[in-house]
Amino acid sequence: MNLGYNPIYPSHRSAVFADDIVSTSHPLAAQAGLSILAQGGNAVDAALATAAALTVVEPTGNGLGSDAFAILWDGQELHGLNSSGAAPAAWTPNRFSGLDQMPFRGWESVTVPGAVKAWAELSRRFGKLEFEQLLMPAIKYAEDGFIVSPIIASLWQRGADMLKQQPGFSDAFMPDGKAPVAGERFKNPALARSLRLIAQTKGDAFYTGELAVRMAAFAKQHEAALTVNDLGTHQPEWCGTIQQSFDGFELHEIPPNGQGIAALMALGILHHTPLREMPVDDADAYHLQIEAMKLATSDLHKYVADQRFMTAVTPEALLDPDYLKSRAAQIDIKSARHQAAGVPKHGGTVYLTTADRSGMMVSFIQSNYSGFGSGVVVPETGISLQNRGAGFTLQEGHPNRVGPGKRPFHTIIPGFLTRSGKPQMSFGVMGGPMQAQGHLQMALRTQLWGQSVQTAADAPRWRITQGLEVACEPTLPQDVLQDLADRGHEIKLETPDSAFGFGGAQLIHRLPGGGYVAGSDPRKDGQAVGV
Repeated sequence: MNLGYNPIYPSHRSAVFADDIVSTSHPLAAQAGLSILAQGGNAVDAALATAAALTVVEPTGNGLGSDAFAILWDGQELHGLNSSGAAPAAWTPNRFSGLDQMPFRGWESVTVPGAVKAWAELSRRFGKLEFEQLLMPAIKYAEDGFIVSPIIASLWQRGADMLKQQPGFSDAFMPDGKAPVAGERFKNPALARSLRLIAQTKGDAFYTGELAVRMAAFAKQHEAALTVNDLGTHQPEWCGTIQQSFDGFELHEIPPNGQGIAALMALGILHHTPLREMPVDDADAYHLQIEAMKLATSDLHKYVADQRFMTAVTPEALLDPDYLKSRAAQIDIKSARHQAAGVPKHGGTVYLTTADRSGMMVSFIQSNYSGFGSGVVVPETGISLQNRGAGFTLQEGHPNRVGPGKRPFHTIIPGFLTRSGKPQMSFGVMGGPMQAQGHLQMALRTQLWGQSVQTAADAPRWRITQGLEVACEPTLPQDVLQDLADRGHEIKLETPDSAFGFGGAQLIHRLPGGGYVAGSDPRKDGQAVGV
């Protein structure tokens, strides 16, 4: 990898080099993590302080009602944590009979939040400092207030326009009846109190104590399904990772119920193509990546669900080398194709990454799903609840059909790269269906084509949508765009206002001589800081 920075794309941001480092989507959250490192905390401590701070300063993408996933290198081995919550016990398919699809907002989209339990579990197993100490920066931001940035203000207004009628939303997020504007200070004392209860009880107040009782009571008031028992039964799962190798490096993802497997499948398909012979921004290279991702995504939406329910087609079958080779054979180098699912033989998000001088590296992601999530905010708690239930399908016989105690299909995924089993890069890309596609692009740019982490973050991105349509950033070379269009791709140039759909990337790469280099995305307020 090129450790320097050659600004070949439209950005003048420099990478950050340090022994202890934090990279995330909001400068105040990055500073929270860095302050914990300065107090003697490790990378896990810094990640949790950053995650807690993000629930305060970036409520447009996450909150205490989020889910979370993590991939962690502890200095010796890799660990994967799935803390996505399940459907309430009352969510049988019959509850949603008569609907064509799952509700996208409101109480009927709310599943059990898993993020707070993820914080407690990571701290218990790998943290160095006291859990209560880690949440102090977030509590201070909530009590004293923080100044809203332009990007967050814009997303806040967008969310307020859509969600102001949802239970509790206006009282929590629209002081004086409006969303805060850029430059305005926003305080959230109710959230500060909840964070203090979580800190003092190591999360128990959220799942079995006062906060759980408040959530369940508000649900009952609105004839919703969530109960204290639903909350109390949530447990994170140490699930390990699944991986795919490509020319000496390994891409690691969390196993399903998440979409990370699509990045692995696309990478495995590309192994059987001439991609490695092509320059980084060559039209052929873009075409092959797009077609491989279309094939992987077709399988993703047909087969992937809570792994306990993937009985007909397993993750192992989707990653089978012979199957991926057969999928690669369906790519026509000269023409875009509609790609259908195959038949395997066997059957609003926030992201952060941290690393410390001991060698520990953390890739962590949490999200309310779509912006503020369900729009439901529990009164006097500041708890905004996710809308992950919208990830289920109502299709009979589908492995992802809604059901009690079942985890929905998830978009949020942390990424991690190794080389010959040694840690190389912790990274993530936000943005719904962009995430697996962004993982593929970041992995190939840094590992196959040797771009620096900041160059890879700045580079123009593409995103498949539906059919032959491909959304592209306007900075993608015009001759490449024309070439792709000539092959049958339906190119959709997204304006700067909608470019948030290409996600925000954060990356930390280990340096050969020790220490790290971090890149952060100019598409958001992302910042890397280190000491």
